[in-house]
Amino acid sequence: MIKIGIDAMGGDFAPEVAVEGAVMALKKVGKDSRIVLFGDKERILELLKKHKCSAENFDIVGTTEVIEMHDHPAKAFASKKDSSMTVGFNYLKEGKIDGFASAGSTGAMMVGSQMVIKTIEGVIRPVISTFIPIIKNKRGILLDVGLNVDAKPEVLAQYGLMGSIYANAVLGIENPRVALLNIGEEDTKGNAQSKAAFELLKADKNINFVGNCESSYIFTGKYCDVVVSDGFVGNVILKMAEALYRINDRLNPFKPWLLKLLRPVLEPICGKLYWHQNFWNSMNYESVGGTIVIGVNAPVMIGHGGSTAKAICSMILTMERNIESKVCDKMREALKNIQPASLEE
Repeated sequence: MIKIGIDAMGGDFAPEVAVEGAVMALKKVGKDSRIVLFGDKERILELLKKHKCSAENFDIVGTTEVIEMHDHPAKAFASKKDSSMTVGFNYLKEGKIDGFASAGSTGAMMVGSQMVIKTIEGVIRPVISTFIPIIKNKRGILLDVGLNVDAKPEVLAQYGLMGSIYANAVLGIENPRVALLNIGEEDTKGNAQSKAAFELLKADKNINFVGNCESSYIFTGKYCDVVVSDGFVGNVILKMAEALYRINDRLNPFKPWLLKLLRPVLEPICGKLYWHQNFWNSMNYESVGGTIVIGVNAPVMIGHGGSTAKAICSMILTMERNIESKVCDKMREALKNIQPASLEE
């Protein structure tokens, strides 16, 4: 039995959207998966009744406190011991759930990840990553997307290894191609940080490093499956992709509801129309549900603060996939005998 923990009180529109998203996910998760909701039990039960869904479909862990977006992450995590987030992380640590996700405070989620779950031995810095759409209905990953805005070359080099392990375990990509995001393809391009990271990645025999990648090729899949970046640039790329989705959605004459209605008729004769739509939809955070924390001892996922019910549903499905892949076990095993790259070597 897989147990997926969800912070029902996390996010701008919690607990309403969290409960609605969990109800939506019930029809999509595997029969051996169980959703565990952490939060105000009375309120959760009211919302389940509103959605005409039996509470027996979930495990509900009642809590009395909430870590708010404006709270100091570390102080709130330490003082609010009965918050939905704190209790959720403790359940994860004790093995009572197999993964934990929240659309609440990113800072508090990282405090829980590093202080309670802790980083995998050998990991220099954990990283947050996201799936990126690639032409022809494929996916790659981009990391970091906002955690470490100033990353040392050694850290960037390890991102390549962790991203490669993740892409293989979760996306099923054999021997993933790893590239360093840069301003040009030539080996000598970039600033001092990227040049040093390039040399470390190139020397790492544990990954399939293919060199530098310009941002114009990220979504083509022509050169790579894993894109390595520091958190500053990665977050800019992520936010730009989300903006492009919104622009396309506004300009697209074929509205999603119309395409869905006409799909049985149009897809057999105009499949490319749907490939196009699927590609753009993959840039919508709602289709993934959030960012994945890589490098800690159990699956953790952080959702957008403004998550909708659809986003929460996607978050649950992505978390289920992460748990099933046993990616944390594979990461631990892979890093056990690998020393982090160093410029001094």
